Amino acid sequence: MSQRMTAVIDRPFVVFLIGMRINKWWRPDLWLPVAMAMPRMIAELEANPEHGLLGWESGGLGSPSVMIQYWRSSEDLMRYARSQDHEHLPAWSAFRKRVASTDAVGIWHETFVVSPSDYECVYANMPAFGLGKVGSLVPATGHLATARRRLGSGPARTDVAA
Repeated sequence: MSQRMTAVIDRPFVVFLIGMRINKWWRPDLWLPVAMAMPRMIAELEANPEHGLLGWESGGLGSPSVMIQYWRSSEDLMRYARSQDHEHLPAWSAFRKRVASTDAVGIWHETFVVSPSDYECVYANMPAFGLGKVGSLVPATGHLATARRRLGSGPARTDVAA
C-alpha cells in the first residue's frame, strides 16, 4: 500500500521479543532442537487464539534470531508459558536438561506491557505488518500524521497536543 498508515490499538497489549543465538555452529545436536521448538509453539498458538497470541513477525534465521510476538496480556503469555498442556513447558524443560549447561546456544526474551498511549508506529509502502496486523490500520493523517502526535493520541495521554 502506498499510503502512510498507522495501527490503532485501544487496549493494553504485550510485545514479547524472543530469540536464540547459536554459539557453536558445529553442534547442531544442541541448537537444532531449540530452533525447532518455536515453530511448534507458533503453530499451536495460531490454532488456538484463546491462548492470547495476537500475531507475530520473525526476523529470519540470523544469529541471534529475533521474533516479535504480540499478546493480549502478560497473564495470557505467562499462562501459556507455565502450562503443562502446551508446547512451551516441555521445550523449556528439554532446553534446561540438555543445553543450558553448555554454551552451544543461548536464548533470550524481553517482555513489554504497552498502554494504548505509549506506542506509535508508521508503515509506508508496506503490507500489513507487526502492529498493523494486530490493530486497526488507519491513514497516518491529521492527529496521527507525526510520531509525536501518534504517541500522544491514546485515551490516557492528555499532555500532548493532537
